[in-house]
Amino acid sequence: MPSDVVRVIYRKYDGTMHRDYPARRLAEDDLGVWVGVTAGTESIYHGRPSVEQIPFVLLVPHHAWWTGMFNPQPRTSEVYCDIATPARWEADHTVHLVDLDLDVVRRRSTGLVELRDEDEFAEHRERFGYPDDLVTEAEAAARWLLGALGDGTEPFATAYRKWLALVV
Repeated sequence: MPSDVVRVIYRKYDGTMHRDYPARRLAEDDLGVWVGVTAGTESIYHGRPSVEQIPFVLLVPHHAWWTGMFNPQPRTSEVYCDIATPARWEADHTVHLVDLDLDVVRRRSTGLVELRDEDEFAEHRERFGYPDDLVTEAEAAARWLLGALGDGTEPFATAYRKWLALVV
């Protein structure tokens, strides 16, 4: 039986802590595992202690090179996808991901979909020595997300809304 609490751990490629927070397992479906984070949740953000001010839902896909964070207002990003290595689950209660810098974001007010942090990706590719196959997968995931966030592909159109309603 899966645990109700999932620890979500993102590290950078060199092993440094990026994000770490507890989340409530909401569901698992063909898209992946849905977890919810409520406002007031203590977390690590960019390696520093933090408290989540705005709730969100995270989709951890089964075998994809990204995660999807779905946000309510007043956050300006409706959807924020981190390009990351495929999830590695430790039992059923901890998920490990390696953040690969690139992000694909859909803005709430305009619907604009943008690729972010290409400069950080290039810098870390050199500094950390990203292997060529990792670079290929990360760039392919970013290209796919750029289209999917704008064209009505699920889970980015409406599928996330029922899960987000549970944490808002």
